[in-house]
Amino acid sequence: MPDQRDWDAVSDLDRDLRNGTALEITEELRDLLRRTAVDVAIPAAEAERALQREADAATLTTEVARRIREGSRRLSRALTESTRRQEAGDMDGARQALRDAQAVEVVPLYVDIAQIQLESLDGD
Repeated sequence: MPDQRDWDAVSDLDRDLRNGTALEITEELRDLLRRTAVDVAIPAAEAERALQREADAATLTTEVARRIREGSRRLSRALTESTRRQEAGDMDGARQALRDAQAVEVVPLYVDIAQIQLESLDGD
C-alpha cells in the first residue's frame, strides 16, 4: 500500500517545481521517487535513469504527481457516477462507470479501489 506521506511529499515537490524552485537530487529524494514511481506504475529502470540528472528527476517528479492527481480525480468521478447510477437503480451503469475508469487507470491502488467497488456491487 502506498504511503500517503510519500504522495504528499511528491505533490509538494511538484508544486515547488511549478513555482520555479530547482530540484536538488539527494539520497532522500532518490528513495522517495523510487518508491512513488513504483506506486504509480513507472518501471524501476525508467525511474533510475531519471534520477541521474536533475532535469530528468524533475520530469519524473511531475509525472508521478500527475498520475496521482489525475488518477484520484478519475476515480472520484467514477465512484460518484457509480453511486448516482446505483441510487437510480441502474446497476449496469454503476458497474460500467467503474469499468471505464479501470480501463484507463494506471495507478494500481486506484485500479484496486475500483475493483473492490465493482465486487461490492456484484455482491448486492
